[in-house]
Amino acid sequence: MERLQETLNRLQNETLRRSFVLDRAKIDTETRTAEIAFSSEEPYGRWFGDEILGHAPEEVDMIFMASGRAPLLAGHNHDDQIGVIESARIDQADRKGRAVVRFGRSARADEFFRDVIDGIRGSISVGYRVHDMKLISSNDDKGDTYRVTRWQPLEASIVAVPADTTVGVGRSIEHQKQHIEVKTMGQTESVVKPAVDTAAIQAEARAAEVERIRDISALGKMHGMEAIAEAAVANGKTLDQFRAQVLEGLGKLGLKPVEVPDAAIGLTEKETRQFSIIRALRALANPTDRRAQQEAAFEFSASEAVAKTLQRTAQGVMIPLEVMQRELVVGTPAAGGNLVATNLLSGSFIDMLRNSMIMSRMGMTMLAGLVGDIAIPRQTGGATAYWVSESGSPPESQPSFDQVPLSPKTVGAYTDISRKLLKQSSIDIENFVRSELAATLGLAIDLAAINGSGQNNEPIGILNVTGIGSVAGGPQGAAPTWGDIVALWSLVAQDNAAFGTLGFLTNTKVIGKLMTTDKSSGGTGQFICTAFPDASGMTNLAGSRCGVSNQVPGDLSKGSSNGVCSALIYGNFADLLLGMWGTLDLTVDPYALSTQGGVRVIALQDVDLAVRHPESFAVMKDALTA
Repeated sequence: MERLQETLNRLQNETLRRSFVLDRAKIDTETRTAEIAFSSEEPYGRWFGDEILGHAPEEVDMIFMASGRAPLLAGHNHDDQIGVIESARIDQADRKGRAVVRFGRSARADEFFRDVIDGIRGSISVGYRVHDMKLISSNDDKGDTYRVTRWQPLEASIVAVPADTTVGVGRSIEHQKQHIEVKTMGQTESVVKPAVDTAAIQAEARAAEVERIRDISALGKMHGMEAIAEAAVANGKTLDQFRAQVLEGLGKLGLKPVEVPDAAIGLTEKETRQFSIIRALRALANPTDRRAQQEAAFEFSASEAVAKTLQRTAQGVMIPLEVMQRELVVGTPAAGGNLVATNLLSGSFIDMLRNSMIMSRMGMTMLAGLVGDIAIPRQTGGATAYWVSESGSPPESQPSFDQVPLSPKTVGAYTDISRKLLKQSSIDIENFVRSELAATLGLAIDLAAINGSGQNNEPIGILNVTGIGSVAGGPQGAAPTWGDIVALWSLVAQDNAAFGTLGFLTNTKVIGKLMTTDKSSGGTGQFICTAFPDASGMTNLAGSRCGVSNQVPGDLSKGSSNGVCSALIYGNFADLLLGMWGTLDLTVDPYALSTQGGVRVIALQDVDLAVRHPESFAVMKDALTA
């Protein structure tokens, strides 16, 4: 009983969620409405055991859900309402909650509605509060089962992953079984269509939930925040959201999270100038060459010091932070400084990396030399102004904040260099190799910044960030128009985010299309884009800078337009954050190009990407160019 009360106390102030599969039945395209089933008595595994939502009339508080004011949200984001719940009820025949939802007419809402119609958006989720519950069974092997005897649904959301496949759009009582009429010998027989096997879907969702619970619980235990971890699990928070909460909690306690030591090892200015990437690579490519090993003794010694400082094992040679950040140093000509690479080394590798990335030219914020996981503060709500009487005072109003977490993810890239090139020792060759490495890493980081999936330790790119604005060309995609360009700007501007380092970003196919597309269907002779990109990949579009890179995908799909749609992005690129940790780790594969007389240089770097304010960006993902 004591355990039940403790669990209930933790749940009463939290909004819980359940996800359900939806289908395309019961959709009215004219009224933009759809009937959904948002809840059932299907048991759902939580951190305290299996939960069953009771659906007897006295168990569900439907006052707000049935009021006509309850919102339809995108991904439970309270700032991203895409519709409204017009009516809601509990059907006692099958003990399920159902509602009629109406989608709004904004571009964002229209995108979701069209995706529901096309079968692209496949799940909904309900947010609810638990007020009372009781333990109905306890089993040492299977765990406890609780029945929620008093609860309140608060909203419905379009989400990505379902947990309960027994409810969704169009799941009315009469559609619980699908029947096919088969006429045989003049008679009609009713044959039940086999039900969809949902066991695999449910098993996958439960496995993901178990992993989430395990990771959050382990992190909470590590920092002595077990109770907060349990609350995060119960409230459906992701691991990244809980990590940000931990960082914030440690900060309030005056503590700091475990940090990775700085990559700097205390090199003098002279030692920093002397460090040669060419010598290090030459020694790595020729491990049996005694002379090459001796010449690179300083570089290997510095690498070992970095590895020891970072408490990591180098894959090849770790570049000290001082070398990564050094400035261009010119040696004394009379002393042969113009000829000897060790006295005339090239400038900052980090600056070279910046110059190699289109996202940097767009204005991306780059944070180098980071230590440990970090969280960037973000204001989520502003103070409110009030009109008051002469003797009155305004009520207390404070802005609210959350955090944007960044944690290191390793990116690997390679470039091929001939053995003859590695034998050179001039400043030009040193500079060339550094530029090649920077360009290779820059391409990898650019690709992730634009379209990173967030899967398999890859950061999330702009195109996949939840909450950014969206302009849809049409159900099958459409050629970009002047109206689409204006709509992208408008989506950012209406969220008061049209300031900072603003610009467009797209690929060469879209720019080519815009250079031959008139602003008006009437034919004014004024094309949307009027200038080719310059040598740096920049042009002008609608009075704003426009970056052009084929890293922006041109193989997206929309409806029947498979693999032919391109993306067009507009926003404040200063709100795209790139974090870099530790130092560059270089190694070589001497066998990859052995028959061609070359070596493959592999560069590894810990980075992460994040969008500080999703409302700072808007995208069109279905631009057709053919």
